[in-house]
Amino acid sequence: MSDRFASHAPSLTGPASAGFAIIPNDSLDLVEITRAVYVGIGGDLVVTMASGQALTFASVPDGSVLPLRISRVHATGTTAESILGLT
Repeated sequence: MSDRFASHAPSLTGPASAGFAIIPNDSLDLVEITRAVYVGIGGDLVVTMASGQALTFASVPDGSVLPLRISRVHATGTTAESILGLT
């Protein structure tokens, strides 16, 4: 398959090229820091930002893509489901 953008360096404003499922956990960091987060089933999302700051995003709608660089999704307080980390 051809990829005309293979020789271009990825940027934070470009589309994600990989992803992984996120299982909220209060003590374990993600396998890598994200460039965005997809929330399939909406609700509250409690995260640790790449800076180390903990934030709660209240009432995130179904199907949202949030441009967040996060290192953790906390189980406590997170009611959103079907969460994907995009890189």
